[in-house]
This record gives sequence, C-alpha cells and structure tokens, in this order.
Amino acid sequence: MKLDVISLENKKAGSVELDESIFGLEVRSDLLARYVNWQLAKRRAGTHATKGRSDVSGGGKKPFKQKGTGSARQGTSRSPKHRGGGIVFGPQPRAYDHQLTKKFRKLALKTALSSKQASGKLVIVDNTEMKAPKTSELNKLLASLGWGSALVIDGAQVNKNFALAAGNIIGLDVLPTQGANVYDILRHDTLVLTQDAVVQLQERLK
Repeated sequence: MKLDVISLENKKAGSVELDESIFGLEVRSDLLARYVNWQLAKRRAGTHATKGRSDVSGGGKKPFKQKGTGSARQGTSRSPKHRGGGIVFGPQPRAYDHQLTKKFRKLALKTALSSKQASGKLVIVDNTEMKAPKTSELNKLLASLGWGSALVIDGAQVNKNFALAAGNIIGLDVLPTQGANVYDILRHDTLVLTQDAVVQLQERLK
C-alpha cells in the first residue's frame, strides 16, 4: 500500500510503500490487550509490603488478665483486631512480569501499527529536522498539522533539535525506532513515522 509523505510544514513530499504484512493486518483487540498487560506488568517494581502479626514489634505480653475485666480475652496486642496490629493477607513483595514469546510480541507491534493505519491516524513525514530547538516554532507547525496527542517515531537517533523543542509540549512524545512499543502507540491519538523509521521498522518486523 502507498501512503503520502508530508513535511513538517504540511507540504507533500512524495510517497512511501508500506508492507501489507506489517501495516495491513487485521486488528485484534485481544492480542493488543495481552501485550499492554505484559508491558505494564514489567514496569511494576513489586516492592510493596505489609507487616503481619509476626512482624509487628511489641505485643509479647498479655494485654490484660484473662478474667474479671468484662472484655473478651486477648493474648497479644499484635492481633489484626487491634490498632497497630498485623495486617491479614496484605501485599508482599512479588514479581508481576510474565512471559510472552518473541513471535507474539512482534505480531502485537505489527497489529498496533496496522490499527493506526486502518483508522487513518498514521502519518509519514520525510524527517524531523529543525534549524533550532524552538518550542514556539514547533507549536506553530503542530497547529498547521493538526496533531493533538501524537507519538513521533524517528530513525535510530532522534533529531536533537526536534526532541528539545518537543520536550515542553504536552501530549507530544518522541522515540527512536528501537523504542517503538505497543502501549505508547495505542495511548496516543496520532502515530507519526519518519521515512527512516518506516524502513527500520519494516526491517525489524519482517
């Protein structure tokens, strides 16, 4: 399939041939959901912890005598029933990450790219070169392009001036090709690829 290439000034700059096996797949939400869960699970540190009754300090002495107080008998103040006592079945340190095969991860990324192409939210630009890292200039370009929430994927190296200019713009994120991932693609409204990114992604996903 062919897609028009534009410049940052919103002028046509040619066209590019997209691989149907990468940008033309059927969109499967179940596959994307599994990948996003896997990706977010890998971010979790799993360092949460609560103290059980055996971990709480103190409470070695019987709080009060067994009989004659009119209260229920108690053996320790570390009981979960007491203020400052242990927590019952509280979270403990654990790993949340799980395994997905390389074949599955590759297919999920292809599907994410295909979903943007199918919805008309895929934009190809010739490059992201800017003469100076000016946020005000980039804001003017974005206004003419009509990009709101957008993820820009550049080549192996992100253009330095463009990355600096985009740093203070809410909703605009920039990644190198190696950083392309399903979660960031899906959470942005528009996906912008440079011509270098298209070539490298197609080589990576073939």
